[in-house]
Amino acid sequence: MCERSPMSHSAMHAGMLDKLQRDTFQYFLTESNRANGMVPDNTRKGSHASIAPIGFALTAYTIGVERGFITRDEGIERTLSTLRFFRDSEQSEDADATGYKGFYYHFLEMDTGRRAWKSELSTIDTTFLLAGTLASATYFDGNALEEEEIRSIAAELYTRADWQWALNGGETVSMGWKPEFGFLPYRWEGYNEALILYTLALASPTHPIPATSYEAQTRTYCWNQLYGHEFLYAGPLFIHQLSHMWIDFRDIQDDFMRGKGIDYFENSRRATYLQQQYAIRNPLDYKGYGRYCWGITASDGPGSTCLKLGGVERSFFDYVARGVPDGPDDGTIAPWAAVASLPFAPEIVLPTLQHFNEVYPEVASKFGFKCSFNPTFQSENHKGGGWISEGYYGLDQGPIVMMIENYRTGFLWRLMKRCPAIVEGLRKAGFQGGWCDRAPMQKDPDSGKVPLNRQSGPRR
Repeated sequence: MCERSPMSHSAMHAGMLDKLQRDTFQYFLTESNRANGMVPDNTRKGSHASIAPIGFALTAYTIGVERGFITRDEGIERTLSTLRFFRDSEQSEDADATGYKGFYYHFLEMDTGRRAWKSELSTIDTTFLLAGTLASATYFDGNALEEEEIRSIAAELYTRADWQWALNGGETVSMGWKPEFGFLPYRWEGYNEALILYTLALASPTHPIPATSYEAQTRTYCWNQLYGHEFLYAGPLFIHQLSHMWIDFRDIQDDFMRGKGIDYFENSRRATYLQQQYAIRNPLDYKGYGRYCWGITASDGPGSTCLKLGGVERSFFDYVARGVPDGPDDGTIAPWAAVASLPFAPEIVLPTLQHFNEVYPEVASKFGFKCSFNPTFQSENHKGGGWISEGYYGLDQGPIVMMIENYRTGFLWRLMKRCPAIVEGLRKAGFQGGWCDRAPMQKDPDSGKVPLNRQSGPRR
């Protein structure tokens, strides 16, 4: 397939992003349970809710109000139904509760909001839920009773999370817990999507973890050089994106990044270019890979199977965290991974999105880009055009809505700079420079705790 040269950031690109963001936002409007705020993990029949997409939805509602996709009243209504549910849901050691110690189970029943699939009490997914809660509290800053209630519940949910308990006697935060046997054997160590987890855990006014926990995480970082780029390594692209949805890492550095002379934003830019270079080199000779066809990350896949295609034995996977350059890689491309890198490298992302639209139009449908596609995969049921994911995943939809907005207006980044929990956590992690030094910190004179929201700020 011929590759198109990059275009200027034209009106056509603006229209493309308008449509993609609006279509993707519809996932949260039409698929969620308005009675309790549950958002399905994906659009497959019988899917349970996933708490990370619920956090994405709460954040997306603020963008939807700004963009005029929904009214402010509808944003408040949807936000309150979600926050009220989590405030009132059962927190206990019971196996079918919604959560425990201020954390929540990864998957919940769509109707009741109780634990589903014997899933784990997830610290990272709870983090994304709380990040959405904090975004709501910061955005809905008016004097109306409903907006005051949003801020009050958000404060209750954030302060309830017992991060000290989640350390489980160690330096770093545990990935999760199950009532059947206790803590999982894995911790948030090394470079991963947990930058925002440590930020919120450090800033907790009730159960903060020590700064040494963040230092312990960074001690296990892996600095690497690949394809001419030196960067903090992580294979799947989502690791370089998720914390950035809420936090503007431009020109702020922790001790590790000061030692390297860059920031996490620049690191993610390099990781984005690495993805493109890998696709150009295409070491495993997959169909479609090229300058404007890349995006290897956690995504749906054709299925766990082996096929002999063109004389080559190929292994394919289901949903897995794909990465470069060491894999796993089975030829599956996730368009959302490219979109979520838009703020880092628009000069290569925009023509990539255009390429997807023009060469693979069947990958887009009512909610924007489907999760993933694989041109290499050929079977009796998938011939000619290869395989395309049957549905949509909430984990993909949120980053699309949020990172398009951060690229176009910086709205969400500006909003979260007004969130004291973000500022306080970054400073406790040792971040300095740029906006982090300039952001004021206000204490609640009555309690001495850091409030979730200070004062009203300008809105577009």
